[in-house]
Amino acid sequence: MVARNSVFWALLVAGLPSKQCSAFVTRKTSSFFAKTSSNTGWTSVPTYSVVAEEVDTGIVPVPGCDEPDPECISTPRGATNDWEVHKFGGASLATADLYRTVGDLLIREAQGRGEGSVPTMAIVSARGGMTDLLVNVVDSALINFDEAAGNLNEAVESAIKLLKELAPPEITDPIEARFRSDAKDILSVVQSLRMIHTVPPVTMEVVTGFGEIWSAQTLHAYLQTQGVPCDWIDAREILVVKSEGGNAGLGEKGAASTGGVTPLWAETASRMATWWNANGKDQGFLDLDYTKQSPIVVVTGFVATTIDGVPTTLKRSGSDYSATVFAKLTGASRVTMWKNTDGVYTADPRRVPEAFPIRSLKYDEAAELAYFGAQVLHPSAMVPCIDDNIPVYVRNIFNPSFEGTIIQGRCQSLKEVAESGKVKNWRSKRGEVPIKGITSVDKTALVTLEGASVIGGANVAERFMGAMANAGINVLIITQASSESSITIVVPEKEGKRAVAALEAEFELEMSRSKIGSISLIPGMSIVAIVGEGMAMNSGVSATFMSSLSRANVNIRLIAQGSSERQVAVVVDAKDATRALRAAHMAFTLSETVVSVAVLGSTGYIGSALVKQIAAQKEFLADKLGVACCVSAAANSKKIAIGKDSKGLDIEKLQDLISSDGAVDFDLDLITECMEADVNPHRVIIDCTDNEAVSKYYSKWLSSGINIVGPNRNVGAGSLDYYKSVIEAQRENSVNWGYESSVGSALPILTTLQDLLETGDTVHTIQGSVSGTLAYVFSHVSDDLSFSDAVRRAVVKDYTETDFREDLSGRDMARKVVIMARKLGLDVNLGDVEVESLIPDEILAKTYGGGKEGLKEGLLEDIQVVNGKILEKIKLAEAGGCALRYKFTIDAKTTKCKVVLEAVHKKDPLYRLKANENLVAFETDRYKVSPLIVKGAAAGPDLAAAGIFADLLRMTRAFTALQI
Repeated sequence: MVARNSVFWALLVAGLPSKQCSAFVTRKTSSFFAKTSSNTGWTSVPTYSVVAEEVDTGIVPVPGCDEPDPECISTPRGATNDWEVHKFGGASLATADLYRTVGDLLIREAQGRGEGSVPTMAIVSARGGMTDLLVNVVDSALINFDEAAGNLNEAVESAIKLLKELAPPEITDPIEARFRSDAKDILSVVQSLRMIHTVPPVTMEVVTGFGEIWSAQTLHAYLQTQGVPCDWIDAREILVVKSEGGNAGLGEKGAASTGGVTPLWAETASRMATWWNANGKDQGFLDLDYTKQSPIVVVTGFVATTIDGVPTTLKRSGSDYSATVFAKLTGASRVTMWKNTDGVYTADPRRVPEAFPIRSLKYDEAAELAYFGAQVLHPSAMVPCIDDNIPVYVRNIFNPSFEGTIIQGRCQSLKEVAESGKVKNWRSKRGEVPIKGITSVDKTALVTLEGASVIGGANVAERFMGAMANAGINVLIITQASSESSITIVVPEKEGKRAVAALEAEFELEMSRSKIGSISLIPGMSIVAIVGEGMAMNSGVSATFMSSLSRANVNIRLIAQGSSERQVAVVVDAKDATRALRAAHMAFTLSETVVSVAVLGSTGYIGSALVKQIAAQKEFLADKLGVACCVSAAANSKKIAIGKDSKGLDIEKLQDLISSDGAVDFDLDLITECMEADVNPHRVIIDCTDNEAVSKYYSKWLSSGINIVGPNRNVGAGSLDYYKSVIEAQRENSVNWGYESSVGSALPILTTLQDLLETGDTVHTIQGSVSGTLAYVFSHVSDDLSFSDAVRRAVVKDYTETDFREDLSGRDMARKVVIMARKLGLDVNLGDVEVESLIPDEILAKTYGGGKEGLKEGLLEDIQVVNGKILEKIKLAEAGGCALRYKFTIDAKTTKCKVVLEAVHKKDPLYRLKANENLVAFETDRYKVSPLIVKGAAAGPDLAAAGIFADLLRMTRAFTALQI
């Protein structure tokens, strides 16, 4: 038997503990076979986790290890701790100060946690922005070589400048020389591109890989100044990979998938062993006292080489993959991905501001999230860690005290889940959310083959996917309609035209004979996926997801559920992706239900009261109801303040914001544009005005998926045709128009009427009084207090309209009557209501100067002419044992509506009407003997605001998934 460590790497790939394995590895068909030291037999290692190179003998040698017992990197002599691997992205390495931060962090980590030092390896990306600079060098070389040379000079000089900030000349001079030599090599490579008029994939990979090479040497230079044992590795000398067809090149920034690159483990492992026993020995790493200090090895991320020695890469964001590959090679106890976020988030916080870090994930969940676009992780990064159960931590380099996210362990198989218990609705498991995160893949396209039933389904699918494979198309999702043998796939948008061309070539004959309906391409799509182990055996998850998108007015183009039951994905228009993400995030209670609101009339009496009420209830809404109001815009009749980010405006400072220099002139089109652009699925315009111009926008807002609440009566009591168009827009777009407050402030008058009708009752008459102003006035007029003085008191209490002729003429109550009559189903216009005015026509027609104050004083003086007449009517009513009330009646049978001054007897509910109250009595089939009465205080801005607030809260409850 040969030395136990000579081929440790191959055995490590097999997932077998090093202490139980001998140094024998043989090649048989498509598996490795490793013999355990206990002689219990040979263990097969499947090819899904290993790609082996052909060897001439049954033993894989370790090149460069001619000693009888070469050292093993995974167990350095005298080490009490396993290796730990740290990966740093470009955002963590953007400046010299950040390189120092990273270097100091590595030194602290290498010192260990109290039980000996820790061998430490750092995988580094290129300095922030460097990869894009090098891409520009290659791209510009096709057009203007001088420009390419200038771009390259900028890249190199910036790298050298940063390097010199970190170390003295005796360290930096040889590194600078290597940088400049690299630049000459790059220039030689790109110089030939003008002749061939194209960029071979390998050229882009070679050039961009220098960003990581320079970055590793830069960090190593700083570590040298700190006097710690350290070295750096060019991963192209160690990491050998095989790239699948169609995966040549750098990969698109933010692409949907960066897979297709597989390490050749045995060759890579033997090269790692060679480096440790050669370079590691030269650096003195084999002779360190590991109880006191351990080496820090800096490795280039992203770059690799093929078995033929051709430089290549692990594609964009591939440094994560590099980290986990080297973790497996070194037998590391953990991998830490240092990012600029506090871990893996429930969604992209740039698109879902309510997203938060996930405490823990399983490997399978992390892989699903990464595959579906969670760019905090590389899609393939989990694979090397799975066999050895190496935990992966995702932490924030700018907030290292935060624990971040830990990724470890496997999800249960479907068989295991099925055996564990019965199906339950996920909402019955209080406190357990079935999904871990929501993510998206942008820049995708739908490719569809329709109407191929004549050919036969199985044959169509085989040829369809074969064409995609031959063309190197990355198929992200596939669905098939068995009834018509139609197939739809989702592909990266940049591959859409190639996919269509490949299908047209494959089915050319069938298309010429009209055996296929069509082959189509729809670009501009996004995939939105929910991911989590908890979906399996939990009903209602898909329903919650789909319902949330429906309520957000997001159209679903395609639905797919993974066979693992760990993800459900939909395809939506790219413009709707962010709204879909936020809607789903809220639906699963991963965050508060955030409602974006625009408050019109926010500084008026009612608007100011509403703003105060919402501000006062902010904490209660968040803690008890899981609701938050984000004020996107606030306006008065002259100015608008608009929130600049997802946090919106400070609700407690709206008046100051509207008066500030940042406010703009009032413009309803601007408010519309602001709300239409808001990606929050839950958008509400709160109209605290009674402005007719504002009401003209209702149909447009509702058609845009924007909800409306408020007391504005210009729609409910305005043109019947426009009212019906608004109702139709509401229905067609599944949005809400809450106008309960337009009749009885906070009293549930319209809600009660709707409940009666929807439960099958027949309403015969509606009677009562819905003017808090006149209820107050007629409750106070006496020999000691005239009608005009009672009105003055009502004005002081803010019970009246600004122009209180609306109250005294009966027009205010008449409009409320029209709203109720229309809710009852009657086609009534304001002119159809019989109205008895309390003041003469000349006062109604008179124009008053002096603004609001002039209007008030002028009216109060003029209405004194009716004091005697009103007092006389009151006394006459009292003499007959009655009370004088301003009363409305709606007769459903005759469709007659009237508002008149009437003496009501003691049995009439209105007889006991108190100051500032509203009362509505419903006489129905069910309520014949005694009418159903809704009664309560309804005058004043606070009560009106409470009614609007209640409408808003009813709407937010409809937004939540609890309504499923």
